[in-house]
Amino acid sequence: MTAIPQPLHPSSSVLDIRRVAGRIGAEIRGLALSDGLDAATVTALRAALVTHKVVFFRDQSLDEAGQEAFGRLLGDLVPHPTVPPLAGTAGVLDLDGSRGERASSWHTDVTFVPAYPAISILRAVTVPPFGGDTLWANTAAAYAELPEPLRDLADRLWALHSNVYDYVGGRVTVSEEGRRRHEEVFTRTVFETEHPLVHVHPESGERSLIVGHFIQRLLGLTTADSQHLLAIFHDHATRPENTVRWTWRAGDVAIWDNRATVHRAVDDYGDQPRVVRRVTIQGVAPVSVDGRRSRARETEARRAA
Repeated sequence: MTAIPQPLHPSSSVLDIRRVAGRIGAEIRGLALSDGLDAATVTALRAALVTHKVVFFRDQSLDEAGQEAFGRLLGDLVPHPTVPPLAGTAGVLDLDGSRGERASSWHTDVTFVPAYPAISILRAVTVPPFGGDTLWANTAAAYAELPEPLRDLADRLWALHSNVYDYVGGRVTVSEEGRRRHEEVFTRTVFETEHPLVHVHPESGERSLIVGHFIQRLLGLTTADSQHLLAIFHDHATRPENTVRWTWRAGDVAIWDNRATVHRAVDDYGDQPRVVRRVTIQGVAPVSVDGRRSRARETEARRAA
């Protein structure tokens, strides 16, 4: 077992950074994301993101235009491949729990395409008075804590990811509207991509697991063997020690390194309103430990009607 990477305070006096959990997560205070940020602040923010995996901001006053403008400071915006953006925006994804849009299973955003987003920026618009938290897990720490035989195995494995996945999963109840929207919108175009189970982070050089609900199976293995092995790696990723939980307030912003995390929105708020909006920053295709890049598979352009 290798040493588990520990978050460190970036060597910068620009940001006021307070760690939230032991292995992942930090709150950055005293920074208004609606203001024009200078280059030194943006550089420090990116460093904090790579170090802490997810960073949180309270009491922000961003609207959709401001969220997109801030996102562009971190890189090129990329819209969701299948879900249309919010009207009047270039790429804001509107997630409304009342429409059944409740991502209550562990995932990394959009891993069903090769160059999935590097960074996600989520803004709380309407939050319930209780419930509706979000969890993140550090997949670099998860890899580092694996026993050496499991790390060696993980380094060699590849997985097939698709947006046609088990939407119901382990959830007890799923709304018909949510199921319909998933089938008619989210999977209106089918994507399949082969990713290594372990990739090398392009900025930190850390090795990190690529896991989550978009995985269909491990390549070269039976479905049963895939499920057993994936459960082992998933359980390491989501161990409480590798996670952080954030209780939202309206105006909060969370930014996470989508290359080194999985996350889950907790569906425990019943019929209460919950609306969050997301923009994502363009990433690059992951590279395996032996230097091979993720690759798309050819699929039918659309699902059968």
